[in-house]
Amino acid sequence: MLKGFREFILRGNVIDLAVAVVIGTAFTAIVNGLVTGILNPVISLLFNSSDLAKAGITLRPAMGDQAAVVLSWGAVISAVIQFLLIAVVVYFALIVPMNYVKRIQSRLKPPVEAAPAAPTELELLTQIRDLLAKENAGGR
Repeated sequence: MLKGFREFILRGNVIDLAVAVVIGTAFTAIVNGLVTGILNPVISLLFNSSDLAKAGITLRPAMGDQAAVVLSWGAVISAVIQFLLIAVVVYFALIVPMNYVKRIQSRLKPPVEAAPAAPTELELLTQIRDLLAKENAGGR
């Protein structure tokens, strides 16, 4: 049982996934800092709001003990910006270099010679017919 677990852990995919999670967490922290520190204040200025997450439209003001109903679109815009930035960073930092490396590796590989084509069904049947004909002719 432990042998199987050791093989699972030492398999390349598990280690690659662990590295991806660590790098993803680091990228997320960088992007969150960028969005929170730079982009959200700029967008807040455009919409005249003190905090982008609080930006929204009040559908019903607070009345007595009932809270106000607010359509908070600022939080959604902030999340979309974070997603797009993370996607851009992952694409340009990971995907583009990996595609480049794969392209170089494919150029460096010697061309694989094609295996000889297997005989078709018609050719096999022709060979069987000829063998049977030869066998029958030898028996006469």
